[in-house]
Amino acid sequence: MSKLDATRAELALLVLYLNKAEARDKICRAIQYGSKFLSNGEPGTAQNVDKTTSLARKVFRLFKFVNDLHGLISPVPQGTPLPLILLGKSKNALLSTFLFLDQIVWLGRTGIYKNKERTERIGRISLFCWLGASFCTVLVEIGEIGRLSAAIKKQEKDFKNKDSNRHQDEKYRANLKKSNERSLALVKASMDLFVAVGLLQLAPKKITPRVTGALGFVSSLISCYQLLPPASKAKAP
Repeated sequence: MSKLDATRAELALLVLYLNKAEARDKICRAIQYGSKFLSNGEPGTAQNVDKTTSLARKVFRLFKFVNDLHGLISPVPQGTPLPLILLGKSKNALLSTFLFLDQIVWLGRTGIYKNKERTERIGRISLFCWLGASFCTVLVEIGEIGRLSAAIKKQEKDFKNKDSNRHQDEKYRANLKKSNERSLALVKASMDLFVAVGLLQLAPKKITPRVTGALGFVSSLISCYQLLPPASKAKAP
């Protein structure tokens, strides 16, 4: 493949990536929380970027609550333990509620909905829903990582008894990949949990706007990576 063909292929992957509304939203999220980190809650250009980007992101999320509503009523994979099913469905319900209420907040911030006091109250309720959804996600990921770890250990024991190469087994590699993906998702969900606490100002002395911005920025970068096409992920260091 020539250098020009390689460049075309990489640009095609970039176009594919940027065509995703979710990818654009996460890029905007990185800008939003990066600005929050720089502003540290102080008035200025960085805070203006934070506020305007936050408002713009709400447009990307219009009717997105339907995704989690669909997940709420969708069947779960066979063999999933009941506690994980309940946590997963709770996450879907809370996230769907957060995204739905966020639409009302957007209407209030743009001036379409005139009751500012109620808009702020709805905004806090929506953030508590996101906090709950992040907590459920953390527990789900811990549970799934535990299940995958048990499956991997069992496979390793079988390979040892059979004296075969485990890395040549497709199922073993798939479980290992899933475990790594779940671990990354756990890190992201844990950060989002603290971001929600910071936005709600539940621990203002420990989780300052700068800490909230830093955690949100890293979490956004993880989301951007998770949305990369498989070919791009393979090239990433």
